[in-house]
Amino acid sequence: MIVDCAIYADGHRMEGPEDFSDALEEARGAGGFVWIGLHEPSEKEFDLVTEEFGLHPLAVEDALKAHQRPKLEVYDDSLFLVLKPVVYEPDSDQVSTGEVMVFIGDCFVVTVRHGEGSPLGAVRKRLEQEPELLGKGPTSVLYAISDAVVDHYLDVATELQTDLEELEAEVFSPDGGGSRHTASRIYTFKRQVLEFRRATGPLTLPLTRLVGSGPSGGTVPFVNEKARPFFRDVSDHLARVNESVEGLDRLVSDILSAHLAQMSVRQNDDMRKISAWAAMAAVPTMIAGIYGMNFDHMPELHWLWSYPAVIGAMVALEILLYRLFKHRGWL
Repeated sequence: MIVDCAIYADGHRMEGPEDFSDALEEARGAGGFVWIGLHEPSEKEFDLVTEEFGLHPLAVEDALKAHQRPKLEVYDDSLFLVLKPVVYEPDSDQVSTGEVMVFIGDCFVVTVRHGEGSPLGAVRKRLEQEPELLGKGPTSVLYAISDAVVDHYLDVATELQTDLEELEAEVFSPDGGGSRHTASRIYTFKRQVLEFRRATGPLTLPLTRLVGSGPSGGTVPFVNEKARPFFRDVSDHLARVNESVEGLDRLVSDILSAHLAQMSVRQNDDMRKISAWAAMAAVPTMIAGIYGMNFDHMPELHWLWSYPAVIGAMVALEILLYRLFKHRGWL
């Protein structure tokens, strides 16, 4: 569906026509650009946009099917950028990703959003309050969307760091994270970090190209040369995010290893205790077994105090073994 359609000239908004097929012509006549926002459009709806703005069929296919990695594609008549906004749900501790596709031409911007994350209405309103930035043309929209997505990455990274600290405190608590669900929680957290990493990592190369310091050098078409410092700022923020994600990934791996080591030590302690109690139970069992063999010629069978003496010997040996194991820390 078409969420919004407007023409921008000299940094100010002009309402787009009812039929957006005339929007591009009006934008060119006003010396500005048209920005059309779509949310999960159908193929029929997008065919109209494709025909009007001459979008490349490969980019159109990616925009309709979604499930793309962050990337930047340059075509003859447009620039195509894929971003993956991230949403963190603290109630369920889940990281979910959406997709935002941005088509940039000489005087048009088409944004296609999939998923509920990162609505672009707030970005549009913020830009409309900054006429000087909006006056730079379609590049300003590309920068504003990239900046909003990457800044939200920083917020998600902070929330994940908080959750990781809570998980770390649980694992290194006095009971050593003894809950049977601790390992499952650690593994689930690692999956969330991996999902986050899939959104942030591949975006490094597109932003590097927008800054103009990519392997091929030069500039990217349809991007204002004066916008490089803005994209450099976004790239710096993304570098911070990627460093945070790397740190989270390493820490959660270390926490999982520490938890497994604690579980192994605890199992060894349990086995030592079981072995100690088994050894203590073996002594009276052995003595009772000897006196239960029913031979005629056994010592002290007819002695009046033989029964209490044997019981006393068992108790004495049990006390001796108990103190020995206690001293060694087995009990």
